[in-house]
Amino acid sequence: MSVKEKILIVGAGLSGAVIGRELAQEGYKVDILDARNHIGGNCHTVRDETTGVMVHVYGPHIFHTDDAEVWDYVNGFTTFMPYKNRVKTTSGGQVFSLPVNLHTINQFFGKTFRPDEARVFLEEQADKTISDPQTFEEQALRFVGNDLYEAFFKGYTQKQWGCSPTELPASILKRLPVRFNYDDNYFFHKFQGMPANGYTEMIEDILDHPNINVSLETSFRRDQVAGYAHVFYSGPLDGYFDYELGRLGYRTLDFERFTYDGDYQGCAVMNYGDVAVPYTRITEHKHFSPWEEHKGSVCYREFSRACGPEDIPYYPIRLVEEKAQLADYVGRAEQEKDVTFVGRLGTYRYLDMDVTIREALDTARLYLARRHEGTAMSAFLHAPL
Repeated sequence: MSVKEKILIVGAGLSGAVIGRELAQEGYKVDILDARNHIGGNCHTVRDETTGVMVHVYGPHIFHTDDAEVWDYVNGFTTFMPYKNRVKTTSGGQVFSLPVNLHTINQFFGKTFRPDEARVFLEEQADKTISDPQTFEEQALRFVGNDLYEAFFKGYTQKQWGCSPTELPASILKRLPVRFNYDDNYFFHKFQGMPANGYTEMIEDILDHPNINVSLETSFRRDQVAGYAHVFYSGPLDGYFDYELGRLGYRTLDFERFTYDGDYQGCAVMNYGDVAVPYTRITEHKHFSPWEEHKGSVCYREFSRACGPEDIPYYPIRLVEEKAQLADYVGRAEQEKDVTFVGRLGTYRYLDMDVTIREALDTARLYLARRHEGTAMSAFLHAPL
């Protein structure tokens, strides 16, 4: 192949790995760059040398999807073990199950409601003066009432996002259901699990193709675009343009790692809803691999804060200011030739892993179709706005 038939992918996370594999299998030569010293992006996992625990280095990632093709895809590269995420939360000196379910409601209010009784009770607690919730707080008050909002949502949300829930859109809370049964599985998708030997091994297998060359600790330069037939960029959208219009807003996480000789908290995730507790949650990583047995334990306290220039961006804020700035960056991106922006950072959207993989597969297939047709590839598969 000539140099013009080579593909450059920026980022060796899920987006880059999947797109790279799909194109490599079609005969393209694929170069993948990543500024970090490991593959996998924020999904990176490593086995702790002392305890043997599989650690999710950048916080836990639980795979869940209703997309059968994506489920089959990941299972083609690793064995997924059954895992259901059962989150607990400490609030007001008690431990409750999340999402809010019938057990949570009965425990919190000291009741023994049946499902239909709980529905009527919560509707009585709700603020019916709010007909069209616009903010996170209004959404919560309208559907669960003040008491549950104060206990489970207000403090946690304030710590996670660094602002009042009155400043956040109602859409954030729509992802947190209330269940009128005793189901404490945090997710409701058909397929749920964890890779038996971690995500990094899975991504290594995706990248294991003779047409793929991976270079770690290697930064991308815009002048490299000219040397390739196409570039798929999964780094920060604003970073591609050297932050010329300012930085898009993100939240980042700080992790306070500690070990424990035994079982520290009895569950994988314990949230802390009280504002007085500075961290949002504690994760105990051996519980993410319940098929393994480890005496020792590795835990992380998570602290959320504003993302600075040297920090790892985790959650796009997407408030009014960011959306206006984003529109300007999107306009610039659409003027670029032979570059497609992909993934969580490249499209400034919060994406679960299954959606990331689905979009990567669709992006690679669209590129192949466009090449066959002789038409140009678009800057975005899904517009960030």
